[in-house]
Amino acid sequence: MILTQCPVCAAPLPDLTAKQCSRCKTRYCGPACQKKHWEEGGHDQLCKKIKRGGGAEQYHADTKYTESLAVAVEACAEDTKGQTCYICTEAVHRHTGEGLVRGCACHTTEGFVHISCLAEQAKILVAEAEENNLDDCQWHRWSRCRLCEQDCHGVVLCAMGWACWKTYVGRPERNWARLGAITELGNGLGAAKHHEDALTVREAELSMARRQGAPEVIMLNVQSNLAGTYQALGRKEQALYTRRDIYSGFLKLKGGENEKTLVAATNYARSLINLKCFDDAKALMRKTMPVARRVLGENREITLRTRWIYARAFYEDPAATFAHLCEAVATLENTVRIARRVLGGAHPTTARIEGDLRNARAVLATREG
Repeated sequence: MILTQCPVCAAPLPDLTAKQCSRCKTRYCGPACQKKHWEEGGHDQLCKKIKRGGGAEQYHADTKYTESLAVAVEACAEDTKGQTCYICTEAVHRHTGEGLVRGCACHTTEGFVHISCLAEQAKILVAEAEENNLDDCQWHRWSRCRLCEQDCHGVVLCAMGWACWKTYVGRPERNWARLGAITELGNGLGAAKHHEDALTVREAELSMARRQGAPEVIMLNVQSNLAGTYQALGRKEQALYTRRDIYSGFLKLKGGENEKTLVAATNYARSLINLKCFDDAKALMRKTMPVARRVLGENREITLRTRWIYARAFYEDPAATFAHLCEAVATLENTVRIARRVLGGAHPTTARIEGDLRNARAVLATREG
């Protein structure tokens, strides 16, 4: 997805020493593949076009952004009929001709927007922060709605990930924004369920962070991203061991009340449940839930996730008592009510909690019978 593999044989490319086309900078594992691509793979027809597009990485990022934008607009077409962009107030973008999307927690008459408008707004805010030496204080605008202050999701987040990567891919290897952009790209690919592609990006992200000698908190974030992709691909034990180390790392570095620690605890508990370590997951969530509620409040997505995972640890446990199953159902019913109000019914987290509520009710009904 990003250019970490030879376009001819798909072999992994050396980080900095790969053979390059002298004109467009497309990289190869060696001269044989470069020659074959020119003679048989159509590179002779594309080379000038790629160079005019800013080089191989930039051309590839622009192409993938265009593709992901079209997917996002099509997916949101029914929901956005008759609406206008809250940034430019147009239904169709006057320069790009693109339609509207909505992929956040806005679920009334707000939140309709063009991806291009969101990307331009994020780019301007990040640039202003950089000029004032505030670094990444506005970086969250690449993934978070400024109206509802919740993260975008699904194919909309994927399009924003490619928008971010194409904006900063030309930065030097050690520039902080380039590492941030590859993180956003991985998040977007995962949100759109392109997990194999996300794995390629996550591995490149980890290699980049190591080469930069990134601070420990950044390394923990990058490892957490990789663990999430392991989980999505069914590599459960890898995900568990990685998430255990991440939770321990954040606990030492940030303390138990930090939001990153709370997220790490929730992710670790999910991995414990997936490997049927129910008692360990329950114990961890009993400790985490009251902290999340006190520090973040009842309505934050992280708080909702702690209660959701706690209920899962009970109803999925074959040894759960009838009383525990009743508690799980009651917890999920309360959690889904808050999720619908705060995140909206179309939000992935709401949908997943509702799915677990149906499952928990079924388990309880079987036990009653």
